[in-house]
Amino acid sequence: MNIRFAALRDADGIYRLLYQVAAVHSNGRPDIFRKGAKKYNDSRLQEILNNPDTPVFVAVNDDNYLLGYAFCVIEEIKDHPLLMDDKSLYIDDLCVEETMRGQHIGKALLEYVRAYAVSIGCRRMTLNVWECNPSARAFYDKNGFSVLKTTMEQMLEAE
Repeated sequence: MNIRFAALRDADGIYRLLYQVAAVHSNGRPDIFRKGAKKYNDSRLQEILNNPDTPVFVAVNDDNYLLGYAFCVIEEIKDHPLLMDDKSLYIDDLCVEETMRGQHIGKALLEYVRAYAVSIGCRRMTLNVWECNPSARAFYDKNGFSVLKTTMEQMLEAE
């Protein structure tokens, strides 16, 4: 397995995995996520891949078949009136091919992203995980993540 920066040639594999992630979310929260939806179109994916502040990493096998990805965003706070200056790497989306899960591909991606974050001077990595995805939550817990803040909801009934 090789982990590297994603390129436009990886688009088909990225889209395949984006649909897998979308299915998990639309099955868990059909009131929020559209069934069968793709998170990015071609132009948005190209924009992300060309932006140094939104690095995307892919894990591929020897045949360049995409096994997993990590979409990241570099976040920096400077001269904020309330918050301390900070630089962090936000993991916007991490997915491993569903047939390849349990083979430590996700852990390898996380370790690669962590090393990258350290190399560019980040102080932390952050991410969000949906409560309708307990296996992802368990994966992040197992890999050293802890709760930074909690987003809560209260459903409002139409009168």
